[in-house]
Amino acid sequence: MVANILSWIVWLPVVGLVAILFIPREKKDVIKIIAAVATGLQLWMAIMLWLNFDSSSGSFQFMERAEWIPSFNISYALGVDGLSLPMVILTALLSFLAIFVSWNTDKAIKGYFALFLLLDTGMMGVFVSLDFFLFYVFWEVMLLPMYFLIGMWGGPQKEYAAIKFFLYTLVGSVLMLIAILALYFTCGNTFDMILLMERAPQALDGVLWWGMSAIKVIWVMLFIGFAIKVPVFPFHTWLPLAHVEAPTAISVILAGVLLKLGLYGMLRVNYTMLPDAVFWFAGSLAVLGLINVIWGALCAMAQTDLKKLVAYSSINHMGYALIGMAAVIGASAMHGQDYTAAQAGLSGAVFQMFNHGTISAMLFILVGVIYERAHHRNIDGFGGIAKQMPVYAGVSMVAFFGGLGLPGLSGFVSEFLCFIGAFPIFKAIVIISTIGILLNAAYFLSAYKRIFFGELNEKYATLPDINGRELFTVIPLAIITFFLGVYPKPFLDIIRETMNVLIDKVVLIGSIAGM
Repeated sequence: MVANILSWIVWLPVVGLVAILFIPREKKDVIKIIAAVATGLQLWMAIMLWLNFDSSSGSFQFMERAEWIPSFNISYALGVDGLSLPMVILTALLSFLAIFVSWNTDKAIKGYFALFLLLDTGMMGVFVSLDFFLFYVFWEVMLLPMYFLIGMWGGPQKEYAAIKFFLYTLVGSVLMLIAILALYFTCGNTFDMILLMERAPQALDGVLWWGMSAIKVIWVMLFIGFAIKVPVFPFHTWLPLAHVEAPTAISVILAGVLLKLGLYGMLRVNYTMLPDAVFWFAGSLAVLGLINVIWGALCAMAQTDLKKLVAYSSINHMGYALIGMAAVIGASAMHGQDYTAAQAGLSGAVFQMFNHGTISAMLFILVGVIYERAHHRNIDGFGGIAKQMPVYAGVSMVAFFGGLGLPGLSGFVSEFLCFIGAFPIFKAIVIISTIGILLNAAYFLSAYKRIFFGELNEKYATLPDINGRELFTVIPLAIITFFLGVYPKPFLDIIRETMNVLIDKVVLIGSIAGM
């Protein structure tokens, strides 16, 4: 086992970035190889982390801690548990594959791959940070690389998409900063996230700001900051444009990892530091999840651009995770103490985060494959290309069926768990949200039919089928989708104890507070 493995996982991309800065811009292949090696080593270490992870413990593991700014009790603190480990693996895998998705990039490739590696470090740092100041630094580190990657390498409206993404995210960051400062000054001047989990419920108990509960005010500020990233309705309008204008690899990272940062932040911060307010907000969270499910699906049905359809499907799929997260309150006495349902809902939400990461990444890669050949994404502009690109059609079938939640594929398992968990408490919401499954099937199957079936469009009679490099980026994701759809136990074992710890914290403190 590598010493300080979390630091290596976080900072390896920066090592690659520094190496790229010393490479002449003319040596394009060398730059790409360095990026691939840096992310490949990161992925290898993430796998080693998983193989050595003790799934019987719900505590943080592989912890690292060093003083950073002692005068303000700021430390360099890292650790992983069952919530963060799947996100570390997902980030490492998608970052590695995205390098190969970007292999044909020919515009300012030195800057592109350097910024991509910096983005990788920012994402990974958020998932393993145990100091709130460090967490916020990594959160902000992600903003600028993503802004430039969209704004410089994107489509025709790239500047507008990048600015809209930047402004939305910045608003959320400001609210998060205020909440972090409030927690710091009310909980003994500490940014230590483990200490804040212990101190915040007591330190803020009964505290009023402007006649309102300080716990609720901070919870809402943090929620909005994280909800913008998910994105939760009505903060979703930046997402479709950002996806459409972003390069394929950046769309993969945007959907596969960045959206998960919002849900991760809610579970890591809102649920553990302010568990009292979870009871107060759970109903609203379930309603917002329902809106995401229905609104995202309806918007997806209306799209003629394949990439925009996949983007709106992400809003829909994040709604299932929100509904599953709301189920945690079912384990309390006031909701019948259905602990099993709470476990199912919360596990389903985290599983949905991972599954959506793999399936949406596969979908965006495949959209990029056909766009490189046909130079458009209009669903009605294709027709019958399964005859010309049979391998591509077969792989796309796995991705489309994974997106619509077909039994036997991983997306079905996580959505089903979310429904199991939420049904005892939010019966009406779960029943209505199942309409989203029908709508998913409608827009995915309709799009697949129009693209791949019927008479072959004469314009595409010479399109080459998906090549080996492109298959290398999607086959691992397809295998994961199949494997976890048939045998989800390995993933659920990783997260089980951490979910139990989280449920216990929410139920114990929330029940005592009676919120």
